[in-house]
Amino acid sequence: MRIGVGIPTTTPGATGRLVVDWAQRADEGPFTSIGVLDRIVYHSYDPLTALAAAAAVTERVRLVSMVVIGPLRNTILLAKQAASVDAISGGRLTLGLSIGARHDDYEAVGVDPGDRGVRLTEQLGAIRDAWEDRSVGPDVAGDGPRLLVGGASGEAFLRMARYANGYVHGGGPPRAFAAAAARARAAWVEAERPGEPELWGQAYFHLGGGDAGAAYLRDYYAFTGAFADRIAAGNLTSPAAIKDLVRGYADAGCDELVLFPTTSDPDELRRLAEVVG
Repeated sequence: MRIGVGIPTTTPGATGRLVVDWAQRADEGPFTSIGVLDRIVYHSYDPLTALAAAAAVTERVRLVSMVVIGPLRNTILLAKQAASVDAISGGRLTLGLSIGARHDDYEAVGVDPGDRGVRLTEQLGAIRDAWEDRSVGPDVAGDGPRLLVGGASGEAFLRMARYANGYVHGGGPPRAFAAAAARARAAWVEAERPGEPELWGQAYFHLGGGDAGAAYLRDYYAFTGAFADRIAAGNLTSPAAIKDLVRGYADAGCDELVLFPTTSDPDELRRLAEVVG
């Protein structure tokens, strides 16, 4: 199983310089990808802008969105932005898309969340078409960026199997990932796709001590109510906890696990590298 690391684009106190420096340092290894999150109504950086900046200072790691909320964005503009990041990075973009669960983000951009699932399904086809017919440019290599789809509904797994290269899970213990992976594989077989879907997972970590990481998660997921405390409790705060989770995800068949920092402490990248390296 490959191990990636998230860029601190949503954590308190993150600066543009930190985003760029973090990406550059992550490219030195041992990580195989760098990931970003997406939120509109939050003090955070736009995910595709952050990946474009990361593309300019990296040469090796894959760039992955986990996830961009597709229905919040104009489809053709999203296709062009993704193609641009892919071209700038030399074909290293993996574009993860999902519908999101925060209605305030939809309200902020004036999009009705009621049909977001249908809209994402349409977007996936339209994005592929735009890349294939070279209608918006820049030209993409091959079939274009790798596509991942997230979500927990039956419809999410169906659209993943029809349009994407794989599935991205939203986080949780290994048993939750294993259950979602089984559904992804079943949908893939049902769609008569050859091979197997790529399976990506994610988790949160804070190795520097203190409660700052948990406080950030409670704030970031405040829209879930009491469930935010459960998410914060899952923050990985020791080398042993990270190693146990990595082992569990590997056993569950995860292809790539991306670990997201929950503080903007630049030393977190070094600490994580020492654990997983």
